[in-house]
Amino acid sequence: MSEKKGLLSYLTGAEIKQFISYFIVGGVSALVEWISFFLLGRFLNMPYLPATALAFVFSTTTNWFLGRTFTFKNSKLGKKKGKEFVQVFGVSGIGLLGNLGLMFLFVTVIGMKTEFLKTLAKIIATGIVFIWNYLARKLWIYRQKPEEGKEQSAE
Repeated sequence: MSEKKGLLSYLTGAEIKQFISYFIVGGVSALVEWISFFLLGRFLNMPYLPATALAFVFSTTTNWFLGRTFTFKNSKLGKKKGKEFVQVFGVSGIGLLGNLGLMFLFVTVIGMKTEFLKTLAKIIATGIVFIWNYLARKLWIYRQKPEEGKEQSAE
């Protein structure tokens, strides 16, 4: 009889802690995005697609700063801030395209047209794009060489 292992059994404690940290950083960044989106639409009467793009800029800047400070702090050693910033915005830009596509689907195609429903659509779209952003950052931007991972796990 073979014993089945759960997904978490393949992850190290450091990887789980990093994901939880990214989840918290992502949560703060998502709040920045959702609140910005709501305020831009509600008080500046900005159409939903430009509001989505501008809220993205606010959120991604927050995510970059908090992510490099808390989540990927050991991975940034030797990385130039400007290059890292551009990479984070590149990955997030792909996420933005997905987010815009989902917003168009929810608002224009499905008909989620009230401010409340548009904000709900924004929350759903953000959740869908979250996994892409985490994996792209972990596996590309902040990937570690094998010897760096050994040093980090000893910390």
